[in-house]
Amino acid sequence: MNIGEFKKENGRLMGSVFTRTIDLPRIGLRPVQSQSEKAPIYEIVALNIARRWVQIGALWEAVSKKTGEVFLAGQIDDPSLPEPLPVALFPNEAGGFTVAWRRENLGGGFGGGFGSGGFGTSQRDYAPRTQDGFGDSTAGADGSLADDRTNADVDEDIPF
Repeated sequence: MNIGEFKKENGRLMGSVFTRTIDLPRIGLRPVQSQSEKAPIYEIVALNIARRWVQIGALWEAVSKKTGEVFLAGQIDDPSLPEPLPVALFPNEAGGFTVAWRRENLGGGFGGGFGSGGFGTSQRDYAPRTQDGFGDSTAGADGSLADDRTNADVDEDIPF
C-alpha cells in the first residue's frame, strides 16, 4: 500500500507520509555520513512542534529476492506512535521515491534483517572500515541540535 512520496526540492529529498492515523506532511531524507557498513543510507527527519528537525527513522539499502530490485527499507518511529511503521521506498521516474507500507509479519519475497519478514538486507559494498557506529552526533548534551539553529528560518536552512 502506497502511503507517501519523496521528491527532490532544492537538492534535498522532501516528502510526506499519510495513513489513517499518521499525518507527516513535511519530512526529509538526510544522507548519513559514516564509514560503518551497518550505517543507514538516510535518516528520516521531521519537524517537531518547536520547528526543529528531529530523526524519526532510518533507511538501509535492500534488494528484493524475487526481482533483484534495489530499494530502501526501514521504519518510522516516535514515542507518539503505538508501534514503529515499517516502510519501503521505491525509486520513481522523477528521481524521488514512492513510500510503501507492508505489515512485517506477512513475510514475502524480501530478505531478512528488519524483524520477522522484514523488507531486505543491506547490499552496500564498501572499502575496509576504520570507524564503528554512525559517526558524530548532531545532538548537543541537552538534546538540542549541536550547531545553533534555534533562530534559523527552517524552510531555508534545512540541516541536510
